[in-house]
Amino acid sequence: MAKVQNPTTTTLGYALFATRWLQAPLYFGLVAAQGVYVYKFFKELWALILMCVSGHATETYVMLAVLKLVDVVMIANLLIMVIVGGYETFVSRIGLQGHRDQPEWLSHVNSNVLKVKLATAIVGISSVHLLQMFVDVHHTSQHALLWGTVIHMAFIASAAILAYMSGPMVAHAHGGHADRSPADRSPAGHAPAGHAPAGHAPSEHPPVVCPREHDHADRQRSTPDRETLPAAPAVPHQREPGAEAPVAGAAVPHQPEPGVAAPVAAGDLPRQPEPGGEIPVAAADIRPQPHPDVDAEARIRAAGFPARKLLEDFDQQHPRGFDRETVARLGKADFVTARRNVVFVGPPGTGKTHLAVALGVRACQAGHRVLFATAAEWAARLAGARATGRLDAELTALDDHPLLIVDEVGYTPFDAVTAGLFFQLVAHRYERASLIVTSDRPLGRWDEVFGPSAPAMTDRLAHHAEIVRLEGDSYRTRRATSAWAD
Repeated sequence: MAKVQNPTTTTLGYALFATRWLQAPLYFGLVAAQGVYVYKFFKELWALILMCVSGHATETYVMLAVLKLVDVVMIANLLIMVIVGGYETFVSRIGLQGHRDQPEWLSHVNSNVLKVKLATAIVGISSVHLLQMFVDVHHTSQHALLWGTVIHMAFIASAAILAYMSGPMVAHAHGGHADRSPADRSPAGHAPAGHAPAGHAPSEHPPVVCPREHDHADRQRSTPDRETLPAAPAVPHQREPGAEAPVAGAAVPHQPEPGVAAPVAAGDLPRQPEPGGEIPVAAADIRPQPHPDVDAEARIRAAGFPARKLLEDFDQQHPRGFDRETVARLGKADFVTARRNVVFVGPPGTGKTHLAVALGVRACQAGHRVLFATAAEWAARLAGARATGRLDAELTALDDHPLLIVDEVGYTPFDAVTAGLFFQLVAHRYERASLIVTSDRPLGRWDEVFGPSAPAMTDRLAHHAEIVRLEGDSYRTRRATSAWAD
């Protein structure tokens, strides 16, 4: 039974939490201090220019003046970190998601990160002050040099201690997302995705084949320029043209196209890759990196990727436009630790799935468990859990995966019940774990896919998200046209 909270206690808690806004004027005061330092900078610069023009500036004077300017700039940088980072951490979130100038550190700022950055900034400022003393050593007393050095070393020691302590703190805060062996079982006795628990039929989360519209014919597989990874043979299944797709709950093998090997993955159906496109491979056929990490490879195999995709292999010249800096920043996989989302939006064949899988591989290599499936497969999985009365348990079990990838949103509209299941998935993971979503249409048009559930779903999905738009023609169509021309 849910615990009933005392209304008085709840109101008091909200009132105390609202007092954080008392800090807002303090940060605006620091903005005014930033203006003072701007004035001081140009005053020092003007004095240096006058001295140089008049010919009275010695080399020592110029060096000291430049160090003063550097000192002012570093203190101004310290103020920016306190203003932006402190306000974001202790007062209210700053909605900069998707802005090309968003500072990299702001996406994962917290009290520990802020303290370490402040400490390192203070060490830098102290270094400039100490250098000024040594440059002007003839006018600096030995006592001042001694204590300046001691204070500087104290700053260095304190920064090192803070950095050392922040590591265990962050690890403890995100302990729920720590790496687990693929053999581990999720809570409530559930096996990881793609594995059936003992005593249960493997079809507990049956895959589904969703009908593809004829106008999506450009999503057929193509052979890439790079070397194609080997694929395990699949059991063929012949389906007559025009026949209806199998219903959810019936696992139907897929008939591969002539000359194209089909993927085999436990609990997953074949998926159509995005451009760049290696043919999907069996998990056991994924090749190791030059310095293989056994645990990372196990996580990659368990993720159910349709193929091994790497950021380094992405053809950045193909899309006419996309934010390369944002994609490079996402490649560090910090967004998973920060529980942020990523949404790739663009026409078919522009590389959305390639980038999504590549980020998933990076997350696996960073120690996170990842799970990949198309939107249709997620719909079948959630519908199966709901039908057996264990939807809440399934959503909780998915918490073992800090990153879920939902591919191909928008290619098939969903009914109201299925849209509600997707909303529950997004709402459950909101500010708790990360999602990567690929879609052929912007979030503002998701009502065409999810109906009335779309606004509430996209609001939660986009709140802490990097939205990357890709523009261009289909990679597969371009290759087919080029092959025809040859």
